[in-house]
Amino acid sequence: MQFRSPGPFFIILTLLSAHAMCQSLKPGLEGMSPSKWLTIRRTQAPGKTYRFNSTDTKRFTQEEYFMRAWVPLVHSKKVAVLLGPNYRAEQLEFKSSGENPVSHMEGWNLRTFALDLNSIVKLDSSSWFIFTSQINKSGDFGRLLWKEIPMNYTLSASFLRRKSVNKEVGLGVMMNKSFKITVLPVFIFNYNFSNNAGLEMILPKKIAFRKNLTPSDIIYFKSEAVSRTYYLNQLNSDALGVCRRVDIDMGMSYNRKIGNYAGVEIFAGYRKNVSNRLIEGAVPVRTSGFAGTIELYIQPPKFKKKH
Repeated sequence: MQFRSPGPFFIILTLLSAHAMCQSLKPGLEGMSPSKWLTIRRTQAPGKTYRFNSTDTKRFTQEEYFMRAWVPLVHSKKVAVLLGPNYRAEQLEFKSSGENPVSHMEGWNLRTFALDLNSIVKLDSSSWFIFTSQINKSGDFGRLLWKEIPMNYTLSASFLRRKSVNKEVGLGVMMNKSFKITVLPVFIFNYNFSNNAGLEMILPKKIAFRKNLTPSDIIYFKSEAVSRTYYLNQLNSDALGVCRRVDIDMGMSYNRKIGNYAGVEIFAGYRKNVSNRLIEGAVPVRTSGFAGTIELYIQPPKFKKKH
């Protein structure tokens, strides 16, 4: 295995925002993006190049599909609990001529099966406790059995308070266990500069400047952490290895609501690689470059906002 700087401060938090909560409970300011109860997303990051033992530099495209659906378990005046099963499939699509030196990672073998459990407790009209958790198994399911892949988890707890109609501030803590355990502070800050512009921040995950063009059209200029960890067999060894990368997506996204029930979000920008933990024999040459995402989502009809 090879390892560059771990970049733990960019570990993905598990959906700290309460967009998927009922309208009477959830925090959030006017103009923020709508709730997403069913999400289907495709991401492509072309132009990644690596050098392998006894080979020339090889070029790949990272391609990913993600799906998640939220199921309400508890819905009362003070408490809401949601269960969110989700699935991710990723591949390195070989783009160079000749033999692919990581052929065992092609196809749809790199997969993640996860279960999110989010809850929010309303303390009063302007303050909330937000609890999130996720368990997942992530690895090369083409070569490993379910029982061979370790269970990962993420836990977080945050307190959020609305200071005014245009400002929310929150603090919390999260713990992530993948191939090691990491504990990090959480800082949440939402602020509306005007009726059609604002700042949305969840550190260490995301910071975004929002511009509401219309009640149905939002543009974001954002920076967001993207972390992936997969367990797989090492080359020429039966030992279990870890393939991990941490990136930061920087660019612009456009969110368009389609009626009261659906929407689409498109992102285009630059994916800056922060760290790589690669398969044995792989040396990163170019790991940063363009990234694009298209996402389709369904809104919960009975919780929709009226503008």
